[in-house]
Amino acid sequence: MKKLNIYILTLFLIVGTYSCSSSIGENHEHSEEEKHEHKEGHEEGEHGEEVHINALQFKSIDMEIGELQKMNIGEYVMTNGDLEVPPQHDAAVTTIIGANVIKIKVIEGEKVKKGQVLAYISHPDLISLQTEYQQKFHQLSFAKEEYNRQKKLYDEKVGSGREYQKASASYFSLNGEVKGLEAQLKMLLLNLPKIQEGHIYENIPVVSPLNGYIQKVLVKTGQYVLPQKELFEVISLDDIHVDLMVYEKDISKVEVGQDVIFTTEIESGKKRKAKIFNIGKSFEKGPKAIHLHADIVDQKDDLIPGTYVRGKILINNKYVDALPEAAVVQEGEDYFFFTVDREGDEWSFKPQKVQVGNSDHGNIEVKLLYPMKQGQKVALNNAYYLMAEMKKSEGGHHHH
Repeated sequence: MKKLNIYILTLFLIVGTYSCSSSIGENHEHSEEEKHEHKEGHEEGEHGEEVHINALQFKSIDMEIGELQKMNIGEYVMTNGDLEVPPQHDAAVTTIIGANVIKIKVIEGEKVKKGQVLAYISHPDLISLQTEYQQKFHQLSFAKEEYNRQKKLYDEKVGSGREYQKASASYFSLNGEVKGLEAQLKMLLLNLPKIQEGHIYENIPVVSPLNGYIQKVLVKTGQYVLPQKELFEVISLDDIHVDLMVYEKDISKVEVGQDVIFTTEIESGKKRKAKIFNIGKSFEKGPKAIHLHADIVDQKDDLIPGTYVRGKILINNKYVDALPEAAVVQEGEDYFFFTVDREGDEWSFKPQKVQVGNSDHGNIEVKLLYPMKQGQKVALNNAYYLMAEMKKSEGGHHHH
């Protein structure tokens, strides 16, 4: 019996050992298969998922592709202010004598040239001024002749000193009056030789002192205006510039020569460029800030003084890899753009994880985590759309 029990126990151990061995082999086999599957899955993850679209879809979503560009996206200071013209380019048009406005020749916003007639004025005093000048001018000729005659007699010790002094006083006094009247008539821009010949101007022109635009018309036809009353405001846009405010914390960053990119309240979508030419030396109070002035590089004719502006002062030039903002999409805490490859009649888009930096002019700095092959095309827009399409696919490859 003991031998029999030993045989049974031995047989049981052999069978058990074989069974365990078989089980271990199977487990080992499954382990290798799982490892292989895991490896494939890992490789799939390395390559990333992708989206395929055909040529028609490519066109319908206005897909744009190109290469990663080097762009100037540096540090900048945010600022605001308004458009200004220097005082010498903002003129108040007045008259030196009280008169009635007979005719107005311009309207607000009209472009005018220096010397162009803006209006005509008339008044009896203006006629009196011209007739007085004519009389005094002709009297002066006689007074001058008498002065010269008395002077000659006095020099030759023939005439009396009293007569010479009388002629001298009369001549120089009259000459001063004539010069004063001439100055007034010149300010009225009248032709002196014609008045001397007897011509009288009934209607006196009021002209523009500079090239520019009629900013304001401040009178009506028939209105009596007092001397020095402002009739028109004419403004030249040749030197219109940006007057910006920079706060105390940013003052050390700005300097003459830096570029400014700005938009106006009127055309918020149109970016314009200016260059700093002057930085103020005194602080504004509450908040503490200084004024700086920047010349506008672009066309100025459509700008209006006093318009509110927002801008960025570009502090340094930094050329970096960059893409349009529409080419980058945020997914959770990560950012992605898409590389593009042509596969027959389809386009293949693969997401590439990336870090982002500063943004400016609608472009954003991208810092590649892995190098890209030379000439690799990338999507320049529709990143949000491509990410949404990719997420629809659970298998990783999505064909439209």
